[in-house]
Amino acid sequence: MHGLRTVRTVLVLARDLALGQLTLRAMGLVYTTLLSIVPMLALSFSVLKAFGVYNQIQPMLVSFLAPLGEKGAEVARRIVQFIENMNVGVLGVLGLALLIYTAISLMQKIEESLNHIWHIPRPRPLGERFSRYLSVLMVGPILVFSALGITATVMNIETVRDVLAIGALSQTAAAVSHLTPYLLVISAFTFVYMFVPNTRVRFGSALVGGAAGGIAWQTAGWAFANFVATSNQYAAIYSSLAILVLFMIWLYVSWLTLLFGASVAFYVQHPEYLVAKGGEPRLSNRMRERLALSVMSLVAGRFLAGERMPSLVEFTRLLGVPMHALHVVLDALESRELVVQSSNDPPAYLPARDPSLISLIQVLETVRAAGEERFLAPEGLPAPPPVDAVLELMRQAVESSIGEMTLRELAERSRDAAKQDQIPPETR
Repeated sequence: MHGLRTVRTVLVLARDLALGQLTLRAMGLVYTTLLSIVPMLALSFSVLKAFGVYNQIQPMLVSFLAPLGEKGAEVARRIVQFIENMNVGVLGVLGLALLIYTAISLMQKIEESLNHIWHIPRPRPLGERFSRYLSVLMVGPILVFSALGITATVMNIETVRDVLAIGALSQTAAAVSHLTPYLLVISAFTFVYMFVPNTRVRFGSALVGGAAGGIAWQTAGWAFANFVATSNQYAAIYSSLAILVLFMIWLYVSWLTLLFGASVAFYVQHPEYLVAKGGEPRLSNRMRERLALSVMSLVAGRFLAGERMPSLVEFTRLLGVPMHALHVVLDALESRELVVQSSNDPPAYLPARDPSLISLIQVLETVRAAGEERFLAPEGLPAPPPVDAVLELMRQAVESSIGEMTLRELAERSRDAAKQDQIPPETR
């Protein structure tokens, strides 16, 4: 079973790469990176001056750009020069605001890309996005350099070096030193997958995605370094622009591997999306009606019984429907004030009013009208009189069948049916 799921995951990932959505998102991130890399690094590492580690910016950039070979050191030196030449004092209030916006625009673009992969239609509130982005840009580098500094200090203690000089331990330490770059990248990717998307990502799913993305990134770096070392035609064709071209290609490869790992994490957490057909799962009209009535019955039943109200994740598990399809129905019900979200984390769904005041006709009409626009509605679509007559007969037939039935009645019938299913047949 696990082997079949692995094969399906590989095939679906290959399909996603072939369809081009991941590659288009990676290209957009490359463009945003070129615009925001200097302001972002200037804002991030301005805090590091107080900690005396500002001189570590260039070595870190050189490490990231190592696949570019000698050209990577040149690109890192140019970026650091741009950062040092940036004088925040002469920018003014408007210039400083533009600097901060440019710096956080990359973080916003990353969140949009990961939300697309995770099928999340809503971004975070503006205030929460701003605080999260600034915390990553300002506090992130401090934590990274603090961890690296503590590790270096511990490794330089004489007692530790004496212990590591023992044969078996020295071999273990050498193996760990070779694995350290992989572990650092995997940890960084895992953190991004858990922290950035506007949804709750399980640690196990994020770790699997981080491992896939981190290993792919390190492997891509090795392959790209060999490509740069054995390819001289770029310098011949682009001359002095060859550095910029190679830098953009490496940025593209890096972002593509990050998005690839995010896709792996998503499919691990949501295997219901492992379908042969590409694109978003689409609901037919009768599936929308069936799903809306099931959702409202579940919400009303728990509300009347005083039980814990369901969240989006629980809806997905109980109904076996992909999250994106549920969003379509829940958004329609929420827009017509049939359900509301609580302030919990994650939010739970409650009936917006007494279930006895919500008719099933309201629920059905809500999902039938979902997605209609003012300029493209039934009233504005000319139809022959016989067609209107048939539609009116259908409406009257539905009303005569369930016109008086409320959501409370549906929930009570569902609860009675569930109790009957729990009674053994011989005792009925």
